[in-house]
Amino acid sequence: MPAEPLRTKARLIPVSGIGSVQEAEQRATSALLAVLSVVRDLSLDLLTPLGASKAQKALVECFIEVNTPGKRVRPDGLIQVSFGKNMWSAFVEVKTGTNTLTSEQVNAYWDLAREYDVDHVLTISNELAPQDGVHPTEGLKFTARSPVQVSHLSWSAVVSAAIRIKRHKGITDPEQAWLLDELIRYLQHPASGALDFGDMGSDWVGVRDGAREGTLSRRTAGIGDVAARWDSLLRFAALQLSAEIGGDVDPVYPRGQTDTKTRRGALIDALVGEGRLTGALRIPNTAGDLMIEANLRSRRLSASLDVGAPQDKGAKGRVSWLVSQLGDAPGGIVIETYARNARVPSMATLEQAREDRMAPLDEDRKDPHRFRLVQRAEMGMGRSTGQRSPGFITTVLSIINDFYGNVVQEITPWQPPAPKLTKATVLGATEDEREEVRDDPQVFNWPPMVEYAEEE
Repeated sequence: MPAEPLRTKARLIPVSGIGSVQEAEQRATSALLAVLSVVRDLSLDLLTPLGASKAQKALVECFIEVNTPGKRVRPDGLIQVSFGKNMWSAFVEVKTGTNTLTSEQVNAYWDLAREYDVDHVLTISNELAPQDGVHPTEGLKFTARSPVQVSHLSWSAVVSAAIRIKRHKGITDPEQAWLLDELIRYLQHPASGALDFGDMGSDWVGVRDGAREGTLSRRTAGIGDVAARWDSLLRFAALQLSAEIGGDVDPVYPRGQTDTKTRRGALIDALVGEGRLTGALRIPNTAGDLMIEANLRSRRLSASLDVGAPQDKGAKGRVSWLVSQLGDAPGGIVIETYARNARVPSMATLEQAREDRMAPLDEDRKDPHRFRLVQRAEMGMGRSTGQRSPGFITTVLSIINDFYGNVVQEITPWQPPAPKLTKATVLGATEDEREEVRDDPQVFNWPPMVEYAEEE
């Protein structure tokens, strides 16, 4: 009997045969726009925040290689979303691989959009915006009041949205579900040019070692680029976690660091003064923000979560309340315990607290006001992913995912119990019962009785 023939499964969007960066960009553009025109859940997720119709039955039409007569500028694509008499449109510019957007090119598309009454310019590349609503390309002409707006999507954001829809929302139409699967499979293949965040930049080693030696200054070459890439890494981590849990995960910044310039300056100051990079992720329905720190001097990473202690228990009961929620979490997680107004915590490992609930308390056994749970790990040294030993990016993503799975998703924040009705306020209480409660000196929350005159 002959051997089974070798077979390769047919794919709607094959990665074979991509011979150049230009071809990768054309194929990625065509694949994405074609799926957007059919899979309404994806176009809703990606385009509605930009101003397109949110009607489920809106018509989405997509075109590639848009030729404008007499113009040297040629957008990679055009999207039109129409519902009733209203239509929203956007020129699309796409980059893949390590190609980056330039202000001259984006500004030229913006001018073209104004001339042709196109509402939006959408750029897509592997660059990650430093903050929501901020374009990664500097020097663009548009403002918040411009009739034509410019927005950016990273390929990581596109893939994250597609995975989130597939895994957590689901698509009832089997053909649309298959199309979305094919797009995800294509974009996750390295040959597509849609790359994960994987490089801390050519100045990483110099800044990393300078932080360890205490020789950094604000003029150190590449320190601003490293700070920017740290925020990009946090945004990439948020996108990955969002795809896994099915909810929006966003980086959050301290008060006063809400714009790119001040945020970048604060990160540089922390690198110079303390050798630290810090950030936080806000995850829906969790007890608090997941905080992350990379200490380049000690070469250690830490992830932490602040949790308010229950106020209706004693000191030991408050610790028990916390420990009971942590289930199978690693015993090396540190519990830092803060009494009210205390700046310095007492602490113990989770393993110690499991054996002795009093272990995390201070000598005076004061009631904890809040807890901080901390997980620490060694920091990878390499600038990029894909090396033999885990690099910096890999170890940061790993501790975020581990800490979320082991700790953050397990903690339900304490809430005070609902206030109880006294028996006198219960419907049907007799006048004697009301009188008894009013005369009881221990009842201090008795509402005053209001007498209403009967209508004559």
